[in-house]
Amino acid sequence: MKMTAAVLYEQGLQRPYADSRPLRIESVDLDGPGEGEVLVKVEGAGLCHSDLSTIDNSRPRTLPTIPGHEGAGIVAELGAGIRDLKPGDHVVFVFVPSCGECRNCRRGRPNVCTRWPQLRARGELMTGGRRLSRDGTFIAHYSGISCFAEYAVVARSSLVKIDPAVPLVDAAMFGCAVQTGVGAAVNTAGVRPGDVVAVVGLGGVGLSCLLGARVAGAQRIIAVDLSDEKLGLARQLGATETFNAGDPACAKDIHEATGGGVDFAFEMAGSIKALALCLELLTRGGAVVTAGLPPAAATYALNHSSLVGDEKAIRGSYMGSCVPERDVPAFIELYKQGRLPIDRLKSGTLPLADINAGFDRLADVAAVRQIVTF
Repeated sequence: MKMTAAVLYEQGLQRPYADSRPLRIESVDLDGPGEGEVLVKVEGAGLCHSDLSTIDNSRPRTLPTIPGHEGAGIVAELGAGIRDLKPGDHVVFVFVPSCGECRNCRRGRPNVCTRWPQLRARGELMTGGRRLSRDGTFIAHYSGISCFAEYAVVARSSLVKIDPAVPLVDAAMFGCAVQTGVGAAVNTAGVRPGDVVAVVGLGGVGLSCLLGARVAGAQRIIAVDLSDEKLGLARQLGATETFNAGDPACAKDIHEATGGGVDFAFEMAGSIKALALCLELLTRGGAVVTAGLPPAAATYALNHSSLVGDEKAIRGSYMGSCVPERDVPAFIELYKQGRLPIDRLKSGTLPLADINAGFDRLADVAAVRQIVTF
């Protein structure tokens, strides 16, 4: 079938993207779903910093590709062997499909499936191969999804069925921002009632983490960012205190305010400076949980003695340590109850034709979550 999509041919083009147009709106070919695959009509796709890091070449990817890994849509067609979905079902995309057979999948950790990274690097689906092309040239699938397009063919494990009562423009954010942010708080860190936490970086993932910490019962939630506007939104969403990361006394002031530091510091900015700040904020016995993705070659030198003597920890969190089939429905139920107001994170919607300007706004820190609608 023919469809319209945003195709990335070259990384690292100069800004403004509205002029250089790294994402080209084109007609491409999409093969129908094969065995174990599903054709989805995309209804909403979020603009995420992970997509931006591909566009600006912070994280190289196989090209050409159709980006987009956070989204939701409606099942249009089923491939052979799919019996637990039907056309018309509402679904959220999962950017880490799982094979169900490797050691990690069998241990209940599908977010770190050991088979998936090799397939993702080749731009293939979990089921193998590619279904996207243009003029006979294959186009790589992005994280097994490529939802900056009218339709997507994905592996069954790239989808979670959801309640059709949830607006799909909101449901899109459960594909990445909510799983990654809320999951970092409730799964990776295991925040408990009474804990004192700091969230550094208040994009869609960071604000989702803040909401997750609130749901988990954190006693104090300290929000840290360079944007006063985002700090204001964080206060509306439940932050008990806010600090501007640009203040040289930021770490000192937080230590004084907390009487010695925080139990958990969440690094959600994808920045080595943010990681360093998080380590400064910890009390003895505290832990940094980092879900931000910096440039692929970024490194950080840590003080080994302090790590041991103060029994601190640094823990990576990928996709919020989520089991999507378990966690996405649970998070959506919290949203329906009003306890996860992720609709407050939306900065607006935009048509696919305006996607390059949307990434300019994201790069300028002028938006939290923009959703492409079709």
